Amino acid sequence: MSESKKCKICRRQGAKLFLKGDRCLSAKCPMIKKPYAPGPRKKKRPRPLSEYGKQLREKQKLRNWYNLSEDKFRQYIMQTLKARGKVADASAYLVKLLESRLDNVIFRMGIAASRSTAREIISHKHVLLNGRVMNISSHLVKKGDVISLKEKHKEKAGFKNISENLKKYKAPSWLELNSDKLEAKVISDPVLDEAAPPADLLAIFEFYSK
Repeated sequence: MSESKKCKICRRQGAKLFLKGDRCLSAKCPMIKKPYAPGPRKKKRPRPLSEYGKQLREKQKLRNWYNLSEDKFRQYIMQTLKARGKVADASAYLVKLLESRLDNVIFRMGIAASRSTAREIISHKHVLLNGRVMNISSHLVKKGDVISLKEKHKEKAGFKNISENLKKYKAPSWLELNSDKLEAKVISDPVLDEAAPPADLLAIFEFYSK
């Protein structure tokens, strides 16, 4: 079986970005067997990266971690840079934006094994926001919002065992998870330390500040 594009992204960035869900936690993860960049020069000692190269790599890590297009990711960065001086911590502000996306919330609830799967669930209109269908993955949730699945979709094959699995799952502190109802309430803002983004956020800000 050929290696997936998503696995090659992780190898290229030199970090597990958990783009393939449960496979990333298994022994089948290519990052375990081939922890080097793909391509014909993969086994040679890599050249040292320039400062620009390091910043680019950090940017790509975070963009792929949240499964975003370049344009959408840049939009969040620009919004954060404009907010500098108005917010206490630019890094925390950026993470709040990224973590508040509906596709990320579905992933953090434990309903989806990856953010790309979460996006599919949302686009197929399985998700309710405050009791109404929401099929926009980029929608930013806020404190007090309740996210759930449609009742008729809970019985579908892909969702049948989720409730039991969620009883063993620990959601982030900013989500109040009800595993029986497959529902979560946003009770506070996402926390930077808890989100644990796999990238140097300051390097990313420098990349876009040039």
